[in-house]
Amino acid sequence: MLLVVDAGNTNVVFAVHDSATWRGSWRISMQPQRTSDEYAVWLMTLLQAAGLSVHDVSQAVIGTVVPAALYHLRLLCRQYFQTEPLIASSRLDWGFRIALDNPGEVGVDRLLNGLAAHRIYGGPLIVIDFGTATTFDVVDVDGAYCGGVIAPGINLSVEALHKAAARLPRIGVGRPAGGLVIGRDTNSAMRSGVFWGYIGLVEGIVERIRQEFGAPMKVLATGGLAPLFSEGTSVFEHIDPELTINGLRFLAGRNPAPHLTNDKDLITEG
Repeated sequence: MLLVVDAGNTNVVFAVHDSATWRGSWRISMQPQRTSDEYAVWLMTLLQAAGLSVHDVSQAVIGTVVPAALYHLRLLCRQYFQTEPLIASSRLDWGFRIALDNPGEVGVDRLLNGLAAHRIYGGPLIVIDFGTATTFDVVDVDGAYCGGVIAPGINLSVEALHKAAARLPRIGVGRPAGGLVIGRDTNSAMRSGVFWGYIGLVEGIVERIRQEFGAPMKVLATGGLAPLFSEGTSVFEHIDPELTINGLRFLAGRNPAPHLTNDKDLITEG
């Protein structure tokens, strides 16, 4: 089976695929200094609850935008799963062209989303990921990654608003009651600004991308808040919460698994 590790700025997702289906998916908050042993204690319990063990895993792939977390995640795979993980990077075989001035700058999460989106839904398309940042990624009809847009994430914006304005409370992200725009108190006004503000941002950027691209484009959303924002707009044609981990699965299928050569590899950073 394949162990997939998607390490983002906010959470780390672990998932296991058996070549036919996902057997389990679990997430834990991102703490870059969390050790391989800490990950192992947590993950072993969840694997056991799903009827799995470390011996079921024969291959691993890691995608991360947090370089400081990579060492312990790699060590987890080496020590506990006896496998050398494939590390997602722009230097691997993606099966498509990265049409950027500097391909090494793009976050692998965005490439993974583009890979999975084109494989599953075809192109051209726009992938919107509601993560720590809200990203818009453009993939052409042939699957080439053409670039995109990076905007502040919803939770970052909410936290910044609370911290910068002394009298504004910290609020949860949600659709305003009744879908109303005009708030009757501070809390509802803030909720409206965040919710409808991001709906306006999404719809506006999608329309501008379509105009600039010059052809009809599908729109796909992923990330934890995608279902919430789908309540306020019809711009999303698909919502796919497993997009990034499927991208890691497809990437692992295109590239040879690294070889764990000797016992020394289990304890060195490499």
